[in-house]
Amino acid sequence: MIHTDMPNKKIHQGRNIKRFREMLGIKQDALAYELGEDWNQKKISLLEQKESVEKDILEQVAKILKLPIEAIENFDEEQAVNVIANTYSFQDFKDNAVASGFSYQPSFNPIDKMVDLYERMLQQQKEMIEKLEKLIEGK
Repeated sequence: MIHTDMPNKKIHQGRNIKRFREMLGIKQDALAYELGEDWNQKKISLLEQKESVEKDILEQVAKILKLPIEAIENFDEEQAVNVIANTYSFQDFKDNAVASGFSYQPSFNPIDKMVDLYERMLQQQKEMIEKLEKLIEGK
């Protein structure tokens, strides 16, 4: 059961940038490099501490991380944990439903989605390594 009576919590966009950046294996320096010469590691660190991030910067970061901007704007760890917990407790309902002749067939396979995400993350890491190698060769 998803709780809709929870207080409306503020999403920490800077923390979300950090989470996604780390999941993709991208260092602050590398993100700064992609954002342009006005950026450095320290500025990325400060950005990741901000609760609310300017829309244009969010768009740039989302593009670099190859994520929908909504992922950074809306990701709530607590909500994600609740969804995951509810999904696993949903297994009992599913087992009982199958036993009583009711068939539940999801329209997607969550494992396939995780594999897709993992493959995308590996590809992005490979692209980042190639960019860094070109940068090193240029010096």
